[in-house]
Amino acid sequence: MATIKRFEDLESWKNARVFVKEIYQATSNVALQNNFGFQDQIRRASISVMNNIAEGFGRFNNKEFRRFLDISVGSLLEVKSMLYLAEDLKYATPEHAEKLRNDAEKIYFQLLAFIAYLRKNVKS
Repeated sequence: MATIKRFEDLESWKNARVFVKEIYQATSNVALQNNFGFQDQIRRASISVMNNIAEGFGRFNNKEFRRFLDISVGSLLEVKSMLYLAEDLKYATPEHAEKLRNDAEKIYFQLLAFIAYLRKNVKS
C-alpha cells in the first residue's frame, strides 16, 4: 500500500472533488437561479465534504482528522438529502438525482472505511 503524503492522494478527496463539480453542473440550470438559497446551500455542503477531508489531513493528530472526516460525512448526507428535494422540486430528473445520490453513497462508504481504519490502526 502506497504511503499517503498529501491530501490529494486520498481517493475520498479525489472523488469528493469530482462530486463538487457534478453538483455545480447539476445546479447551474435556470430554475435554480431563481432559488439561490437552495443552490448556495447544496454547493456549500458539497464543498465542505472535500475541504474537511483536506483540512483534517493537515491536523496534528488522527483524533482531529477523524473529527473532520465526521464533518465531511455530515455534509455529504446533507447534500444527499437535498438531492431528494431537488428531485421533488423538479430541479433534477429522478435519474440524475439518483446518479448523484449513488456517487454520494460511494464517497460515504469510503469515508466510513477511512474513519474505521484510523480508529483501529492509528493511535493519537
